[in-house]
Amino acid sequence: MDKLWAPWRAQYITAKKQKGCIFCLAFKAGKNKYVIARNRFAFAMLNTFPYNNGHIMIAPLRHTAEISSLKKEEILGMFSLLSETKRLLKEVLNAQGYNIGINISDIAGAGVKGHLHMHIVPRWKGDTNFMPVLYGTKIVSQSLGELYKRLKDAKSKTDKRIRR
Repeated sequence: MDKLWAPWRAQYITAKKQKGCIFCLAFKAGKNKYVIARNRFAFAMLNTFPYNNGHIMIAPLRHTAEISSLKKEEILGMFSLLSETKRLLKEVLNAQGYNIGINISDIAGAGVKGHLHMHIVPRWKGDTNFMPVLYGTKIVSQSLGELYKRLKDAKSKTDKRIRR
């Protein structure tokens, strides 16, 4: 049997599971939960169990499960962060494409059913290689800490340019 060395996953296996909504908890914790951007109505955070390097989730601040319950300002806030996040991912990771979507209900693949959120997953030509196809294993080649720092640095530089 081949082994894929991933010691950073031990924290997930041994950590005490938090109770409550991961999005509500992450927003309250701020940078400790990889929140990379926020506005008055929504926030963007790194997915700690990504499908691909740079996988980000965008959620409204208000805990709601339904698109129809979102106010216009919340929709605008979410899509504003989607646009900003896509630009940051292009700048930092040079992504060539993106999967963007919303999963509603566990039947549709929602891992968190109670708090609506969007996913933005960067893609590159050839990023689906033999590992997931033959072995059912996806390799994410960058640590969350390193990616978080690079995205926050890029956002800070952008914010400074906008203020000038």
